[in-house]
Amino acid sequence: MTLAYPLEDPRIAPPSAALTAVMDRLGVRLNHAKDTEIYGQGDDVQYLYRVVSGVVRTTRLTCDGRRQVGGFYYAGDLFGLEPGPDHCFAAEALSDCVVQSVRRATVRAMAGDAELDRAILEATRSEMARLQEHVLLLGRKSAREKVAGFLMQLAQRQPEEAVMLPMGRQDMADYLGLTIETVSRMLTQLQGESIVEFPSSRRFQVKQWEVLEDLAA
Repeated sequence: MTLAYPLEDPRIAPPSAALTAVMDRLGVRLNHAKDTEIYGQGDDVQYLYRVVSGVVRTTRLTCDGRRQVGGFYYAGDLFGLEPGPDHCFAAEALSDCVVQSVRRATVRAMAGDAELDRAILEATRSEMARLQEHVLLLGRKSAREKVAGFLMQLAQRQPEEAVMLPMGRQDMADYLGLTIETVSRMLTQLQGESIVEFPSSRRFQVKQWEVLEDLAA
């Protein structure tokens, strides 16, 4: 197996040590049940968040009521660290999860303005890299390539043979800009060609890494 991007890439870079230390010391851990809101679209940016366990999904509703999934955040990921005053996306618990939060003002007081500014810059850089990948995914890839790339991203996050698929088909569709019927059809094709195998609807195994990598690229 090869990685689609190097470990030092900002898309998977860990948060700064000082910011992590402040969150560990002063952050509050809260349990969020599946599908509950952590913060809303348009809410004031007051806290920084880090996933302790489970998966968080960010979503945005358009003016005509359509939903766009912005991203998925896993254990250790920071989210809600935005340079603007308002949240562009809402954040929801995709599964039962534990989220650690701390006020931005507290981080600024403990870590110092320069450290917080650097953390925001790192987060912005990381989100920009994610956004660029997402734009490419939405605009320049076929449905088959989109689904293959999504599965590859998940497989690279989880080195286990059986990869958990925490999101449902509708979440995948709203993230990839496809219909749920198209996502289901592409998954069926990939399994039919023995590229991946689904022992259950929320778990899969990669059977042909090279083929999946070629499709994802």
